[in-house]
Parts: sequence; structure tokens; C-alpha cells
Amino acid sequence: MSYTFSLTKIQIRLKLDNALDEKILERISDAQAIYGIDWIRLDPSMTSILVEYDATRMRPTDLAANLRKAGLAVEN
Repeated sequence: MSYTFSLTKIQIRLKLDNALDEKILERISDAQAIYGIDWIRLDPSMTSILVEYDATRMRPTDLAANLRKAGLAVEN
């Protein structure tokens, strides 16, 4: 018996409300361990992040809420 799992990968850009500093970089790194998040990259502008996540695991509002719980001030 074999199973096939279909994942829906979504990329979303979220604006950071705080100025970038070492603590924010650490929080970005830590937030990558949140279940359903595949990766987080800092935008070249250094004012937003690009997040790829599994849409079967969470909605955009859940993603933003989880990132806020991880200490990242983001706008939806």
C-alpha cells in the first residue's frame, strides 16, 4: 500500500513592522521551525520577508499569527 500526499506550497510576502536587527534575524531563523513553514527569506529591501508554507497546514491569517507568536511583527 502506498500513499500520495499533495502539498500546496504558497509563497507570501509579509512586511516587517520593526527595523531589522540581530534579534529579528534570530526570530526569522527560529520561525522556520514552525510546523507548515518550509522556508523564510529576507527580502533584498530588508523591510519584508518571503515565506513559503504549506497551505494544507495553515491559512495566511494563521501564518501571520504564528509568526507574531514567534516574535516577528508582520502585517497581513
